[in-house]
Amino acid sequence: MQMKRVVVTGLGALTPIGLNIPDYWEGLVNGVSGAAPITYFDPEKAKTRFACELKGFDGSQYFDRKEIKKYDKFAQYGIVCADQAILDSGADFNTLNKDRIGVIWASGIGGIGTFQNEVRDFILGDGTLRFSPFFIPKMIVDICAGHISIKHDLRGPNFATVSACASSANAIADAALYIKTGKSDMIICGGSEAGVVESSVGGFGSMQALSTRNDDPSTASRPFDKDRDGFVIGEGAGAIVLEEMEHALARGAKIYAELVGSGLTADAYHMTATHPEGRGAMMAMKLALEEAGLELTSVDHINTHGTSTPIGDISEPKAIASLFGDHAKKININSTKSMTGHLLGAAGAIEIIATILSMQHNIVPPTINHFTDDPEIPELNFTFNKAQVREINVALSNTFGFGGHNACIALKKFVK
Repeated sequence: MQMKRVVVTGLGALTPIGLNIPDYWEGLVNGVSGAAPITYFDPEKAKTRFACELKGFDGSQYFDRKEIKKYDKFAQYGIVCADQAILDSGADFNTLNKDRIGVIWASGIGGIGTFQNEVRDFILGDGTLRFSPFFIPKMIVDICAGHISIKHDLRGPNFATVSACASSANAIADAALYIKTGKSDMIICGGSEAGVVESSVGGFGSMQALSTRNDDPSTASRPFDKDRDGFVIGEGAGAIVLEEMEHALARGAKIYAELVGSGLTADAYHMTATHPEGRGAMMAMKLALEEAGLELTSVDHINTHGTSTPIGDISEPKAIASLFGDHAKKININSTKSMTGHLLGAAGAIEIIATILSMQHNIVPPTINHFTDDPEIPELNFTFNKAQVREINVALSNTFGFGGHNACIALKKFVK
């Protein structure tokens, strides 16, 4: 089978440092931190009292009162973000075959806010099994893909991917595969998360996964820094329109980049910890480049998973150093989680978008909040504290999840 070429024709972003693509990019390049004290609930009794909330988002600007009752925040974020990407793509669905346009949308924990609130109301009630009729359809992870397809009458592949923090990278990899194999012309893909709620913050906190730097939230996310103490939970969404190249050219679409490969692997090691030598991460990067037909020495930039956790921030650089050898130090590496926090199931999408924008502008955004080198981490170019200008023709984006899920997406500047 002759594989089709897959290109990126639309982008959308709702992030803690910008509610659209231009603002998101400006925040990245300028090293803006999205971390601040939690405002959604009283965090006084929590170990971690800060997060990267989606500042300035108001669902009532996009949905009427009846709609808001039906949509968990993660779905609101997803619908709005997908609309951004669709608008950016310039696609007129009325002139396209909607049977060949799909939606693959991810979330790690879906409507956890809805689940928490419904169960709490039941426990505090009189024991009657009284729940909102919207409880289940608001909570389930696949519902956002359903809402996006219903809104735009898109009748192609429609499902959700769930692989913890790798979820939206998996969605994008799956979307590319449907297009490469000729099953779809276009897919709206990405992910959304609304996990800044008591149960999520408390749950991750009990695992000692979150930073507790409550006295200095803005510098709490410190990927690859010796004094890192956990990730900062974030929320938001990222959307990408993937399209078959000839289909995009025929309608005169602008093309941001070409998605040339993906690598999906498992650490097969531990429930939450990464493999100490980055075994699965290394293989994911290797597979993505092999599918793309690219040499190791062609890679200019890697947007790492880089969560600011003690173990993960050692294993991934080890994987990079081991795979790329002498070329590793020539690659500009960064972690945009230092600014956005960790968007869990939406992390892959917003970071792949950051990688695409880096290629567009030939600028690598910084890994902020670096103060002290960690002698356990290989010496690589982590783009600490200041953006760097350099030509980027080939880039990778890494995303890993609890359960040992690894996803790497390979991107290249588009040349017809």
